Amino acid sequence: MGVEEIVLLNADDEAVGTAPKGASHHRDTPYHLAFSCYVVNMEGRVLITQRALDKRTFPGVWTGSCCGHPGPGENLREAILRRLRDELGLGEASLTSVSFTSVLPGFQYRAVAEDGTVENERCPVVRATVAANGPVRPNPEEVERAEWWTWERCLELVDRPEASPWYRLQLAELAPLGAPLDWPDAGERDLPPALAW
Repeated sequence: MGVEEIVLLNADDEAVGTAPKGASHHRDTPYHLAFSCYVVNMEGRVLITQRALDKRTFPGVWTGSCCGHPGPGENLREAILRRLRDELGLGEASLTSVSFTSVLPGFQYRAVAEDGTVENERCPVVRATVAANGPVRPNPEEVERAEWWTWERCLELVDRPEASPWYRLQLAELAPLGAPLDWPDAGERDLPPALAW
């Protein structure tokens, strides 16, 4: 596998170039494109993950189902499907029936890890609805644990120190929308110009 590239953005969220992902995350991380995804089953349970303990940034924090960086020319749904397979090991049975909803298309954040590494991302948030709790086989380089949680438990995580900073910020916007299966479709209009749906 080649070097993963991230899409660099200007202040108007337009693509202005690419850079290697690993080398780009440091104390002065450039503003770039990312996404967060919450996998929700038909019972309204959310797949919550703990980042691998040996991740360079934010190791061991609990967060949404998966996150990642759309590659150059990759649309949002393609990027999410790639990460659901590569990060969570979701099989084709789960992914063939998945439906995507754009929930927080304008979300962006900046966070600093304990080692000083900065996350500086335009990070649309998407719900991926699956028919059932299919088997999850997390990639141990990415995910320590993955568990199906009730929405109430997800809300309680916000106040705990092990929650990721972006999870806290996202939940501040998601909680007023109600239970995950009730989150309205915010559409594609507010997605960054650099990212197709």
